[in-house]
Amino acid sequence: QVQLVESGGGLVQAGDSLRLSCEASGRTFSNYIMGWFRQAPKKEREFVGRISWSGSSTYYADSVKGRFTISRDNAKNRVDLQMNSLKPEDTAVYYCAAAPSLSKVRMGEYDYWGQGTQVTVSS
Repeated sequence: QVQLVESGGGLVQAGDSLRLSCEASGRTFSNYIMGWFRQAPKKEREFVGRISWSGSSTYYADSVKGRFTISRDNAKNRVDLQMNSLKPEDTAVYYCAAAPSLSKVRMGEYDYWGQGTQVTVSS
């Protein structure tokens, strides 16, 4: 089992920055690819980005590429999502998730999820 807890959400204005964190406990954090997702009201959950086990590789959705950056600190069991140049359309509940393998990631299968943190961007 891996427990994930997100934090750092809040209300910001368009153009502002916000940094979300996801702290993990339980099994060895470095054994998991970590992903970030978001879900806006009345919309399906959307992939935001992911980071490899070591942090050497990242991949982002086109909608956030160049504005969002994912990093991780395996010593602290934490993955962060730095969000810059925020737009109202970034408003959503943001979730972190953990997957043990790239094959599962490619199928969209993440084994563990956090409870989410709300990000609201006003225009």
